[in-house]
Amino acid sequence: MKRLLLPAAILIPLALLPQQPLDRPHEPSKPSEARLPNGKLQQDEILKADHEKTVRDAAQLIDLAESLKQEIEKDDAHVLSISSLKKTEEIEKLAKRIRARLKH
Repeated sequence: MKRLLLPAAILIPLALLPQQPLDRPHEPSKPSEARLPNGKLQQDEILKADHEKTVRDAAQLIDLAESLKQEIEKDDAHVLSISSLKKTEEIEKLAKRIRARLKH
């Protein structure tokens, strides 16, 4: 009986240790080091695309704001038209999209 206790006393603590898989493929240390088939860094390309989208959205935001300003100046009444209200909503959406992209 003593012969069974000694191996059990050694094996039970070993079984409780966390085990790491043996066939674990090598993962890149940083996700930003992933490269595209053309050799460029994936993170650089994502940042470049985000910048281009931000520039386009900012240009559209300026156009909408100028259009809204002209529409408001043209109206003599103290009431906004529905198209002006829709433009303000679109301006808000664009501004939120730009802000979210810049926060990354």
